[in-house]
Amino acid sequence: MTKEIYNSQRKKLMDEAQKLLDEGKTDEAQAKMKEVEALDAKFEEEARIQANLNALAGQKVAAPAAAAQSVDLSGSAKTPDVLDRYDTDEYKRAFMNYVLTGKKIPAELTNADANTKTSDVGAAIPTTTLQKIYEKIEATGMILPRVTHTSYKGGVTVPTSSAKPTASWVAEGVGSDKQKKALGSITFAYHKLRCAISMSLEVSIVTYPMFESQFVANVAEAMVKAEEQAIISGSGSGQPKGITKETAVAGQNIDIAAATTALTYKDITAAEAAVPQAYDAGAVWCMTKKTFFEQIVGMVDSNGQPVARTNYGMNGKPVYSLFGREVVLVGDYLPSFAASVTADTIFAFIFDFKDYLWNENLGMTFRKYTDNATDDEVTVALALVDGKVVDKNSLVTLTKKKA
Repeated sequence: MTKEIYNSQRKKLMDEAQKLLDEGKTDEAQAKMKEVEALDAKFEEEARIQANLNALAGQKVAAPAAAAQSVDLSGSAKTPDVLDRYDTDEYKRAFMNYVLTGKKIPAELTNADANTKTSDVGAAIPTTTLQKIYEKIEATGMILPRVTHTSYKGGVTVPTSSAKPTASWVAEGVGSDKQKKALGSITFAYHKLRCAISMSLEVSIVTYPMFESQFVANVAEAMVKAEEQAIISGSGSGQPKGITKETAVAGQNIDIAAATTALTYKDITAAEAAVPQAYDAGAVWCMTKKTFFEQIVGMVDSNGQPVARTNYGMNGKPVYSLFGREVVLVGDYLPSFAASVTADTIFAFIFDFKDYLWNENLGMTFRKYTDNATDDEVTVALALVDGKVVDKNSLVTLTKKKA
């Protein structure tokens, strides 16, 4: 299948899916999107197979005695044909040299001769290394492990519902009323996530396991900060749209007057009261450590009982709660409460993170370049992602008003 045929077939299917969605035929639209996913998978599989065939066609035929491998002057073993070229020892060593020295990865180890894909830009991160990066991100992130992760292709419109169904008691032989949901939709775009990292290791004294460990730590740290900041406050323009950029449902924003210099018990109970009971279970408080310890800790109810609690797990890690609801301390992703602000500022919110959808369109690639202005060697990880709130009914915001 050529790229032109693929693009033509994909556009046709997408147009058909959009038409079905416009007509309210959500089941048929979902089925059509499954066809799009199947077409994408088929095209990528054909491109991968073609890349391997091209690589084989460009190799010299070895003598019969060299049955499985050939050896280059550096002593590294070359495997003629593998299913995943990015997971071989040879590619891993070449990738390490590319990161540390800028030495281009040999053409026979890349997908250069195949149909060009976005994932071919720069250097592809070795498969097992990439998996470790994602595992590290999931293990260290405060926010990312809590949101819903998907892998829709960019440009896909996903139908959403603005109402939850309800059950009713009926007499024997009598059916219940059919409930019509108000349908909406969310379209995922292609936002390039660029995470700059630094590697100070010398290739002459580094083994690949040591390099991989340092590389995973650097990329994971950069990715976590960039992605979680976007989830909280991304503008939605050229990047994912953050939770605090959503307009809360009427009655679910608590304004704190400009003259207020400290939060009160009434402010916090007003926020709690604004959370719809149907969304109580999964919603958590989010604020900075400074806001929690300076404004919340020490606050008591009408009976003199503290409203904030700190529990310690088996590993000694503190778990904070407010009115029994978990408190997630979000570092510097949010501003802290301040007595005076120059613009209306959301400094805390309640939200169920499962209602935020984080879509990874394509996996990470890696690129290295020289900054001509500073002569610095810059290394960056690149990915295509998007994120949006799919249901904002659990969102309650606390906003400090400007003077």
